[in-house]
Amino acid sequence: MNKIFATSLVALLASLPLSCALASEIPKIGYVNTQRIFRDAPAAVKAAKKIEQEFSKRDQDLQRLAKQVQTLQEALEKNSVTMAEPERRTKEKDLAELSREFQRKQREFREDLNLRQNEENAAIIEKANKAIKQLADAEKYDLILQDVVLVSPKLDITDKVIKMLSEGKDAK
Repeated sequence: MNKIFATSLVALLASLPLSCALASEIPKIGYVNTQRIFRDAPAAVKAAKKIEQEFSKRDQDLQRLAKQVQTLQEALEKNSVTMAEPERRTKEKDLAELSREFQRKQREFREDLNLRQNEENAAIIEKANKAIKQLADAEKYDLILQDVVLVSPKLDITDKVIKMLSEGKDAK
């Protein structure tokens, strides 16, 4: 809905004739690419490294558990013909339990990782919004858009916002 409104607004403003009443005061419009901020801003890079460190041990544990499941499954497939029935059933039960444990831990890992990423992204976007507001006030922008489908590179002020975030000029 917001993208449609913003795109329509940009199209409307772009189509206004110069003889229009606004011609004497053409609005100053800027655009910010939020995805670039999440990818390139120092706070985003720092947050990604922090999250990677926080979750690396759990990720390694999951990889070990996946390898155990795979090894047990391969051994069962290879030796099931020569195993006694009770031993085969026991191994199949062990494999099923280990697979369930792996799936549970993997699901918990993904949920926890998504939660942490959302927390960090919220903090980054809050800082970015403050920097955008400061930039809008300092450079007298009338309208700043985010996440628009199509925009002229002339309107893109993302680099300015990233620079402000790099320099710590966002209102903390």
